[in-house]
Amino acid sequence: RAIVANDAPFDLQGHRGARGLRPENTLAGFAHALAIGVTTLELDTAVTRDSVVVISHDSALNPDITRDASGEWLAAKGPPIHSLTFAELQGYDVGRIKPDSAYALRFTDQVAVDGERIPRLADLFQLVERSGNTVVRFNIETKLDPRTPDLTLPPEPFALALVYEIRKAGLQKRATIQSFDWRALEVVKRVAQDIATVCLTTQSGLDDNIGAGTTGPSPWLGGLDIRDFGGSVPRLVRAAGAAVWSPDWRELTVAALDEAHQCGLLVIPWTANDPSDMARLVDMGVDGLISDRPDVLRGVLRGKGRPVPSPAGAGS
Repeated sequence: RAIVANDAPFDLQGHRGARGLRPENTLAGFAHALAIGVTTLELDTAVTRDSVVVISHDSALNPDITRDASGEWLAAKGPPIHSLTFAELQGYDVGRIKPDSAYALRFTDQVAVDGERIPRLADLFQLVERSGNTVVRFNIETKLDPRTPDLTLPPEPFALALVYEIRKAGLQKRATIQSFDWRALEVVKRVAQDIATVCLTTQSGLDDNIGAGTTGPSPWLGGLDIRDFGGSVPRLVRAAGAAVWSPDWRELTVAALDEAHQCGLLVIPWTANDPSDMARLVDMGVDGLISDRPDVLRGVLRGKGRPVPSPAGAGS
């Protein structure tokens, strides 16, 4: 198998900024990730009714992290972001996790930052520019689901809106576009070959986007069918034209990692948070990791003599 050089650049990605430490997908969270020192800011996007690309993991407002203008927690899932204007969206506070929610129990170290709003993607680009960090990258997900087409823009206009924002900021070489819904990645490959794409995969539960055990091609894959590739996810990802494969870390095997490297792919699993899991994946030879705890991942890498990215403002 391929031997990964000990000094190979490792892509340390802060998931939704640094979700384990600060509110997810907020400017406060991204600023904290920059201060810790990450290679890449990982984030999710939605598009408002008035065509503003914003940063949100959920297509509809999440009651676990959203309070209304009066400070009350949403009682249930809120309206789709695509049904709200950007101005309307600014009426909601996403700076704290709802106490006693399952989310709160998972992220007990997250420090609340009351008053944080769902930001525009352009706001993040400006924040990074102000920080003086000229090398940090952006791994930007299109939050699409073929099962709920009415919740979001269709794949093509969604992808085009995202490409437009990246190009407007001049960040094509520092950005990747990732998705579980590969229809969006097809659009990016067609209109923006200067922006690398990332195929996200999961093969467990209701969100399985590969569909190896179903009949016919998965609706997530833009017409590709894993059966045409001998059941090989790495070969499927290569056929999609992606530069990176990002599988669920729990599903990655040494054999699949080796095959992906032989296919010329980088492999950056999501979302490992336990230091022992991180260490095992680093030793396997992954090219990076997405983590809610970039601070912990830095410690794991340092312990293995691997370089870590500098904090924002401290040079490259």
